[in-house]
Amino acid sequence: MRKSVAALVAALACVSGCAGGGGEGDSAPSPTTAARMTVTSTAYAGGGTIPRRFTCDGENVSPPLAFSGVPAHTASLALLLQDTDAPHGAFTHWLAWDVDAHTAHLSAGEHPHGATEGTDDFGKPGYSGPCPPRGDRPHHYVLTVYAADGRLSLPAHASPGDLLRALSGHTLATGTLTGRYGR
Repeated sequence: MRKSVAALVAALACVSGCAGGGGEGDSAPSPTTAARMTVTSTAYAGGGTIPRRFTCDGENVSPPLAFSGVPAHTASLALLLQDTDAPHGAFTHWLAWDVDAHTAHLSAGEHPHGATEGTDDFGKPGYSGPCPPRGDRPHHYVLTVYAADGRLSLPAHASPGDLLRALSGHTLATGTLTGRYGR
């Protein structure tokens, strides 16, 4: 019993110490401090399969997206699409910032108005669709949309870490849409 209590105390200490205490590598905005937005697509439901058209096996264009619940005082939006099942850690397929705050939807293949689209992990600017290794089980692709209280002055070659650091303390709301794709 004593070992169980000690293990529980240690686990709780770790959780509270890892929950955004400002330590090294703690670069993401705290999701608990931001309101929630809704991100949807007419191409696939949350948790659903991403159609081939929006992948490296198809037209490789971004899916249609809609955003709701964006706070009234939002100055800009940022987008980050990552494969969370990539073999060597999160693999970035799309990052964009300084998207016009009044953007309520993006059509398939549309570049976000007013935005800078950063370089993804394929080394290309803009959107690069899901392209997991053949034979892997379907990977999860998480698109996170951030509502920021200002514009982000980042260079075009900014990394996902740079984007998340710039958003830290400046995120009013977030929303996610997760899709799956396998080959």
